[in-house]
This record gives sequence, C-alpha cells and structure tokens, in this order.
Amino acid sequence: MNTFFYPYESHGSGFFSPEEREAQIVKYAFFVRQIAHRISLRLPSSVNLNELISAGCLGLIDAVDKFNPKKDVSLKTYAQYRIKGAILDELRSMDWYSRSMRKRIHDIEKAVFAFESREAKPADDEDIAAEMHISIEEYHEMLFEIHAASILSLDTFLRNEENTESKRTFQDNLQGEDDPSDNMGKEELKKAVAKAIGLLSKKEQVVISLYYYDELTLKEIGRVMDLTESRICQIHSGALIKLRSRLSVYR
Repeated sequence: MNTFFYPYESHGSGFFSPEEREAQIVKYAFFVRQIAHRISLRLPSSVNLNELISAGCLGLIDAVDKFNPKKDVSLKTYAQYRIKGAILDELRSMDWYSRSMRKRIHDIEKAVFAFESREAKPADDEDIAAEMHISIEEYHEMLFEIHAASILSLDTFLRNEENTESKRTFQDNLQGEDDPSDNMGKEELKKAVAKAIGLLSKKEQVVISLYYYDELTLKEIGRVMDLTESRICQIHSGALIKLRSRLSVYR
C-alpha cells in the first residue's frame, strides 16, 4: 500500500523516533487511498485521483510528525482528519470558481440576506427566485450550474473571499489547537452553525447530513430520497449558499 509514497526527508521533531515514524506511516497508509477515492466519487472525472493521493500522503506524514499523545485524540483519528484536510486544501488550491460563477453565488447570497432581514423568516427557493426577479426554473438551473462548475464544500463556502489563499478550513477553526482564549468563540460558532442548519428546509437538512456526516455521494443521496442526482445537486448548492449567507458575520 505504501508504493505510492514518494521520498520525504524532514522527520520533524515529533513524538516518534525515525523507525516508529516510518512504521506509523506504513500502518495508516491505506487511509490515504481510501479517503482520496471516497472524495473523488463526488468530483468531476477530470480530477486526477493520483493528485489527491499525493496530497493525502503529505497529510498523513504531517499527522504523524505533529501527533501529540497528550491530546485527547488517537493517531488514527488525527491521521484521517489531516489526510482529508490535505486533500481538500489541494482541491481548493485549484480555484475551480470562475469570476462569473462567484458573482452568481454572491447574488444568491445577497438575495437570501435581503429577504430574511426584511421578512424575518427563512427564505425558500421561491422566495430567493422572486428576490432575484427570476423564475424558479432559472434559479434551479443556476444552482445546478454552480454545482457542476465547482467543488462545493462547507469549507469553501464559509471561508472569506478576501482570504482565498488561507489554508485553514472551517473544521480547523472549530478543532484547532487548544486555546482557552478562543474556546468561547468556537462554542459560539458551533451554536451559530447548528442554528443556521436548523433554519434549512427538511430536505436541505437531510442532504447536508447525508453528504457531510454519512459521507454519501450525491447519487446515493438521490436514491435514498427518491430524487434525481441533479435535483440533489440543486438542493445541496442552495443549502450551502444559505448557510454562507446566514454565517456571514463569522467570515
């Protein structure tokens, strides 16, 4: 399984000796291909699986080098987290959004914010379409195009557009280094995320849960909900933009 690793000279100053370090990397190497393959199922066929695996390898090495047994987390769990994070960083670095697509996302976000600020209730698809002065069919088509043209993730949608070079993910912000000074802020953010998700429609909540918690593909979610994959794409895109709008104060 370690045949796809390439030389990496720095051993860092981590917990393990050089021999133990190598053994741990080999032990958890299978996670790299497993996680990379799982993520690739959600992506366009043009994305090279080997590039995801290479990024995941660096994530695994980083996990082993930075592992701290004093933290209340196992190396297995930490390695999985760092591997996935490294792959998502690689995908974000590709910058899949075109300028026009970013504008569409921003326009939808503004419509959500305007409606919900004025009406003091969650906006549904019809409300957003009306706010944008387009038909519901045009709005759904826009959501599908956004999804088809981009790699959608909670990390990508919640980062600050003025800070596109940042490698910190939304999950990093919630699960970063322990710091008593910002624990209160993290708890506040978690509550805000839970509240924002609670304002989504039942279908949107199910899609978000199945996609991010159960890690089903959009096609698999479609089978579960008896909807087409394209409709799931629309629901997923719309839900993320609503979350982005509602959590804008934290960006």
